[in-house]
Amino acid sequence: MIVFDLRCGAHGHPFEAWFGSSADYDDQQARGLIACPLCGDTDVRKAPMAPAVPAKGNRQAGGARPVAMVPDGQAVAAPDMAKMKAVMERLAAAQRDALKDSQWVGRDFADTARAIHYGEQDAARIHGEVAPDEARALIEEGVPVAPLPFPVVPPEAQN
Repeated sequence: MIVFDLRCGAHGHPFEAWFGSSADYDDQQARGLIACPLCGDTDVRKAPMAPAVPAKGNRQAGGARPVAMVPDGQAVAAPDMAKMKAVMERLAAAQRDALKDSQWVGRDFADTARAIHYGEQDAARIHGEVAPDEARALIEEGVPVAPLPFPVVPPEAQN
Protein backbone atom coordinates (compact mmCIF):
# COMPACT_ATOMS: atom_id res chain seq x y z
CA MET A 1 0.00 0.00 0.00
CA ILE A 2 1.07 3.56 -0.68
CA VAL A 3 -0.44 6.84 0.50
CA PHE A 4 -0.41 10.01 -1.58
CA ASP A 5 -1.22 13.56 -0.62
CA LEU A 6 -3.54 14.84 -3.34
CA ARG A 7 -5.05 18.19 -4.29
CA CYS A 8 -8.02 18.99 -6.53
CA GLY A 9 -7.55 21.41 -9.40
CA ALA A 10 -10.79 23.34 -8.92
CA HIS A 11 -10.26 24.64 -5.38
CA GLY A 12 -6.95 23.19 -4.26
CA HIS A 13 -8.58 21.08 -1.54
CA PRO A 14 -5.89 18.84 0.01
CA PHE A 15 -6.69 15.22 0.87
CA GLU A 16 -4.98 11.87 1.30
CA ALA A 17 -5.67 8.60 -0.51
CA TRP A 18 -4.30 5.06 -0.28
CA PHE A 19 -3.51 2.91 -3.32
CA GLY A 20 -2.20 -0.60 -3.87
CA SER A 21 0.74 0.81 -5.82
CA SER A 22 1.88 3.88 -7.70
CA ALA A 23 0.66 2.18 -10.89
CA ASP A 24 -2.82 1.79 -9.33
CA TYR A 25 -2.89 5.55 -8.68
CA ASP A 26 -1.81 6.30 -12.26
CA ASP A 27 -4.49 3.96 -13.67
CA GLN A 28 -7.31 5.35 -11.50
CA GLN A 29 -6.27 8.95 -12.13
CA ALA A 30 -6.15 8.37 -15.92
CA ARG A 31 -9.67 6.90 -15.83
CA GLY A 32 -11.04 9.81 -13.76
CA LEU A 33 -11.89 7.58 -10.80
CA ILE A 34 -10.27 9.80 -8.19
CA ALA A 35 -12.41 12.71 -7.02
CA CYS A 36 -12.00 15.38 -4.37
CA PRO A 37 -14.09 14.36 -1.33
CA LEU A 38 -15.04 18.00 -0.72
CA CYS A 39 -16.13 19.24 -4.15
CA GLY A 40 -16.16 16.15 -6.38
CA ASP A 41 -13.61 17.56 -8.84
CA THR A 42 -11.86 14.77 -10.78
CA ASP A 43 -8.94 17.00 -11.82
CA VAL A 44 -6.76 15.60 -9.04
CA ARG A 45 -2.97 15.77 -8.86
CA LYS A 46 -0.33 14.61 -6.39
CA ALA A 47 0.68 17.28 -3.89
CA PRO A 48 4.23 17.72 -2.58
CA MET A 49 5.03 15.28 0.19
CA ALA A 50 7.93 14.79 2.57
CA PRO A 51 9.27 11.24 2.61
CA ALA A 52 9.11 9.35 5.89
CA VAL A 53 12.82 8.86 6.53
CA PRO A 54 13.77 7.48 9.96
CA ALA A 55 16.66 9.02 11.89
CA LYS A 56 20.00 7.27 11.63
CA GLY A 57 20.67 4.81 14.45
CA ASN A 58 23.70 6.76 15.68
CA ARG A 59 21.75 10.02 16.15
CA GLN A 60 20.62 11.05 19.60
CA ALA A 61 17.14 12.28 20.36
CA GLY A 62 16.71 16.02 20.65
CA GLY A 63 18.22 18.49 18.24
CA ALA A 64 15.89 19.66 15.50
CA ARG A 65 12.16 19.20 16.00
CA PRO A 66 10.58 16.75 13.56
CA VAL A 67 8.43 18.29 10.87
CA ALA A 68 6.04 17.01 8.23
CA MET A 69 4.94 18.56 4.97
CA VAL A 70 1.27 19.32 4.47
CA PRO A 71 -0.13 19.34 0.93
CA ASP A 72 0.40 23.07 0.41
CA GLY A 73 4.13 22.54 1.01
CA GLN A 74 4.35 24.27 4.40
CA ALA A 75 6.24 22.56 7.19
CA VAL A 76 4.24 21.61 10.28
CA ALA A 77 5.94 20.85 13.59
CA ALA A 78 5.31 17.46 15.22
CA PRO A 79 3.07 18.88 18.00
CA ASP A 80 0.82 20.40 15.33
CA MET A 81 0.73 17.06 13.51
CA ALA A 82 -0.43 15.40 16.72
CA LYS A 83 -3.25 17.94 16.95
CA MET A 84 -4.17 17.33 13.32
CA LYS A 85 -4.19 13.57 13.91
CA ALA A 86 -6.45 14.02 16.95
CA VAL A 87 -8.86 16.17 14.91
CA MET A 88 -8.92 13.60 12.09
CA GLU A 89 -9.61 10.79 14.59
CA ARG A 90 -12.53 12.76 16.08
CA LEU A 91 -13.86 13.46 12.59
CA ALA A 92 -13.64 9.76 11.69
CA ALA A 93 -15.47 8.85 14.92
CA ALA A 94 -18.18 11.43 14.16
CA GLN A 95 -18.65 9.95 10.67
CA ARG A 96 -18.81 6.44 12.12
CA ASP A 97 -21.45 7.56 14.64
CA ALA A 98 -23.46 9.38 11.96
CA LEU A 99 -23.51 6.30 9.73
CA LYS A 100 -24.65 3.92 12.50
CA ASP A 101 -28.30 4.70 11.79
CA SER A 102 -27.82 5.30 8.08
CA GLN A 103 -28.72 2.84 5.33
CA TRP A 104 -26.17 2.00 2.61
CA VAL A 105 -27.90 2.39 -0.77
CA GLY A 106 -24.78 2.07 -2.92
CA ARG A 107 -25.05 3.39 -6.44
CA ASP A 108 -28.78 4.05 -5.98
CA PHE A 109 -27.90 7.06 -3.82
CA ALA A 110 -28.99 9.77 -6.28
CA ASP A 111 -32.34 8.14 -7.07
CA THR A 112 -33.05 7.37 -3.41
CA ALA A 113 -32.07 10.87 -2.26
CA ARG A 114 -34.38 12.42 -4.88
CA ALA A 115 -37.26 10.09 -3.92
CA ILE A 116 -36.90 11.07 -0.27
CA HIS A 117 -36.59 14.77 -1.12
CA TYR A 118 -39.71 14.79 -3.30
CA GLY A 119 -41.76 12.74 -0.80
CA GLU A 120 -41.94 9.64 -2.99
CA GLN A 121 -40.24 7.59 -0.30
CA ASP A 122 -40.27 7.78 3.51
CA ALA A 123 -37.59 9.97 5.06
CA ALA A 124 -34.48 8.02 6.00
CA ARG A 125 -30.79 8.58 6.61
CA ILE A 126 -28.88 7.14 3.66
CA HIS A 127 -25.36 7.02 2.31
CA GLY A 128 -23.91 5.60 -0.86
CA GLU A 129 -21.97 6.34 -4.02
CA VAL A 130 -22.58 9.04 -6.59
CA ALA A 131 -20.55 10.44 -9.47
CA PRO A 132 -19.30 14.01 -8.99
CA ASP A 133 -21.50 15.42 -11.77
CA GLU A 134 -24.57 13.70 -10.30
CA ALA A 135 -23.72 15.10 -6.85
CA ARG A 136 -23.60 18.59 -8.35
CA ALA A 137 -26.97 17.98 -10.01
CA LEU A 138 -28.50 16.94 -6.67
CA ILE A 139 -27.18 20.11 -5.02
CA GLU A 140 -28.50 22.28 -7.85
CA GLU A 141 -31.94 20.66 -7.40
CA GLY A 142 -31.88 21.54 -3.71
CA VAL A 143 -31.61 17.93 -2.53
CA PRO A 144 -29.80 18.10 0.84
CA VAL A 145 -26.64 16.05 0.39
CA ALA A 146 -23.10 16.34 1.68
CA PRO A 147 -19.88 14.47 0.93
CA LEU A 148 -18.44 12.29 3.67
CA PRO A 149 -14.94 13.24 4.77
CA PHE A 150 -13.70 9.64 4.61
CA PRO A 151 -14.40 6.80 2.14
CA VAL A 152 -16.94 4.17 3.20
CA VAL A 153 -16.44 0.47 2.57
CA PRO A 154 -19.68 -1.05 1.22
CA PRO A 155 -21.19 -3.63 3.59
CA GLU A 156 -20.73 -6.46 1.09
CA ALA A 157 -16.97 -5.69 0.85
CA GLN A 158 -16.34 -5.65 4.61
CA ASN A 159 -14.58 -8.56 6.27
